[in-house]
Amino acid sequence: MESQGTVDTVNRHKQLGLTDGQVIDMYRFMQLGRKYDERSLLLQRAGKINFHVSGIGQEAAQVAAAFALDRENDFFLPYYRDYAFVLSVGMTTRELMLSVFAKAEDPNSGGRQMPGHFGSKRLRIVTGSSPVTTQVPHAAGFALAAKMQKKKFVSFVTFGEGSSNQGDFHEACNFAGVNKLPVIIFCQNNQYAISIPAHKQLGGKVSDRALGYGFPGIRVDGNDPLEVYRVVKEARERAVAGEGPTLIEAMMYRLSPHSTSDNDLAYRTQEEVDANWKKDGIAAFRTYLTGLGLWSDEQERDLAAEYNLELKEAITYAENAPFPKPEDTLLHVYDESGLKGGA
Repeated sequence: MESQGTVDTVNRHKQLGLTDGQVIDMYRFMQLGRKYDERSLLLQRAGKINFHVSGIGQEAAQVAAAFALDRENDFFLPYYRDYAFVLSVGMTTRELMLSVFAKAEDPNSGGRQMPGHFGSKRLRIVTGSSPVTTQVPHAAGFALAAKMQKKKFVSFVTFGEGSSNQGDFHEACNFAGVNKLPVIIFCQNNQYAISIPAHKQLGGKVSDRALGYGFPGIRVDGNDPLEVYRVVKEARERAVAGEGPTLIEAMMYRLSPHSTSDNDLAYRTQEEVDANWKKDGIAAFRTYLTGLGLWSDEQERDLAAEYNLELKEAITYAENAPFPKPEDTLLHVYDESGLKGGA
């Protein structure tokens, strides 16, 4: 089904129960995700880091979803473009920079994985692996644990529309549907699976696939953070009420190349990219806040200065931090608790 927007566009966030402070915080996280992403692209071009996968164009939906969840109790299984999401649930720019610089202090993998493989026990961000879509069955497993333990948390998993064609996605949806699990399955449809446009990889809507698994599927405008917030919040309410999973397909556009190894103009035109920049969710949300008198050009300049300083400090720290030692390869690989005390 298509999500239905609210009628009153003047003060929509109040209708959704969001305060002025909360929507300003949402905007700040969107901009932080964007600034981090842009700075990482520059670092790669300067030869200071090896690789970066960008999420530019997807921040509005990521932040909105994070704010609709319980960031103190829910479990998160993000995919590799979710910088704005993980920042919104508590990761820091220093932690992300330690990851892209592949340093030993990197909390995600100790500098052993490529950037975007998020993981944090402290923040309940479940470590992902490189094969795409494997996080979706894992999310169903966490949701099963919530149901078995009668706990009121949900699992929230993200992926791209290309991943929705993998077997892991369908198996997880079927398992979640049969068992009415409290999981929100969030597809970020950015129109391209690496270099393949959506019309060459999908025979229909991703959201329609939920029907075959017995739970709701909703398509939402991913450039409209307030609508994404509403849909995710309602999905969470369904989940904790024991009504099972929801599949959400957030429609958006990848404004940057797939990665720093990609020439996106080999498979799409500059005109297409430029047209989608005009639909950028961050710019639209700034216009919304400005129209309500909640944001100004002065605040925008102050925010840019604040984030430039924060990123500079994070980069300096990460550059000077030590690399992993060869023997660190075996850290956090085996559970040695059973070996203690001669057991």
